[in-house]
Amino acid sequence: MNVNHHFRYAVLTTTLAVTLLALGGCASGPDYERPAFSPPVAYKETGPWKLAQPTDADANQPWWTRYGDADLDALVAQANAASQDIRMAEAQYRQARAAAQLARSGFAPTLGAGVSVGRARTQTAGGPTTAGSNALVLDASWEPDIWGHVQRSVEAGEAAEQASAADLAAARLSIQAELVQDYLQLRITDAQKDLFVHTTQEYRRALALTRSQYAAGIVTRGDVALAETQLQSSNAQAIDLEVQRTQLEHAIAILTGRAPADLSIAARPPDAIGLTLPEVPAGLPSQLLERRPDIASAERRAAAANAGIGVAQSAYFPNLVLSASGGFANANFSPWFDAPSRIWSLGAALAGTIFDGGARRAQTDAAVAAYDTSVAQYKRTVLIGLQEVEDDLAALRVLAEERTVLDAAVSAARVAERASLAQYRAGTATYLAVVTSQTLLFANQRSAVQLLGRQLVASAALVKALGGGWNAAELGGATVPAHTSPSVISTAAGF
Repeated sequence: MNVNHHFRYAVLTTTLAVTLLALGGCASGPDYERPAFSPPVAYKETGPWKLAQPTDADANQPWWTRYGDADLDALVAQANAASQDIRMAEAQYRQARAAAQLARSGFAPTLGAGVSVGRARTQTAGGPTTAGSNALVLDASWEPDIWGHVQRSVEAGEAAEQASAADLAAARLSIQAELVQDYLQLRITDAQKDLFVHTTQEYRRALALTRSQYAAGIVTRGDVALAETQLQSSNAQAIDLEVQRTQLEHAIAILTGRAPADLSIAARPPDAIGLTLPEVPAGLPSQLLERRPDIASAERRAAAANAGIGVAQSAYFPNLVLSASGGFANANFSPWFDAPSRIWSLGAALAGTIFDGGARRAQTDAAVAAYDTSVAQYKRTVLIGLQEVEDDLAALRVLAEERTVLDAAVSAARVAERASLAQYRAGTATYLAVVTSQTLLFANQRSAVQLLGRQLVASAALVKALGGGWNAAELGGATVPAHTSPSVISTAAGF
């Protein structure tokens, strides 16, 4: 009779669990769909595009090597290994990965064990009695994921993990781009310093000529003073460049995880600066959705927020907990394994909230609002990405046009400077004409060097805006749209 009672109890418990599992059917909350966003077919900035070869956009090729500078390659490698910003992003990724694993553990049952040893003295009718109590119990409990609470939590955790992985990629790309831009500006500063060296040499020759002319009584003392002013002003500007170079060197040291005192970047000879403007592959606007890590991160956070709606809605349903325990209990250890000492229990508990003052509704509304926020943030991130690409494409196009005009201005200024010096030697022109022509030549030459620096920095910014060759497929599990449109590469004026 006792055995039949236990059997009926076990059958009833199992039937209840199976029935609730069947009622659950599917996870609560909406299934995730990528927020709809239709990027333009092409960029507003048009130019002489051509179809790119597959090797032009090799994602496995470090993009900074296109600048052909071994020192730059070494510095980027050091930044990848030692940047504190990258290390923080790596730690945050590990934290997100652990949180995702914690959510997945909700699918598994909980097992426990306990051992207790005690001795108690009690008062009975026959007098005080002392007895021992010893027990060994194993217990297990499991909460079936009937309403999809755990499933949605896992979805949210995995999406957050993927978003954190994209954040890590974005941090790496940001550090790489910042270091490349700082290094390029440092080399441009070196080029400007070399230009100052050459210019001051010309100014010294002009000063010597003026002093010779003054000694011969051909020119006035004012011409000598004007030549001296021009030379000293050039020397002052050259010294000022050292401040900019030092600060850039310090910034590079921090990016590579070192104190400024631990890094020194030697200047190069004028003929070995080696700055060239590389070709930068550019894809279609739709490819930004998979090539920019910040866009992928925003999309994954939208997926996590969507799963959060399901987690909040699952609170409306009751929780079923199945539990079982078994073991041995006796006053002494010796008869533990005898049948009378064996103990066990089997049970099921179904519990739910009847009234909570609107707390669950508020939590659901908050989850929906959080999802709407993440969707807006995702679309905003895409728009910002499109803007950055357009800005950098426009900058490179305009700077290329400006460089053509500026090169012509440099050539014309050089001719004017030589003519004014010849006229001054012949006594048919004043030194003011010489100063004017030399100042114009130097200003145009310096603008040409600075313009090259702006082009180089803009090219690095474009690489960053395009994602640096990164692809959302690296996240693993993230939905990546397929695109069959060919990528393109600009060939306009050195880009």
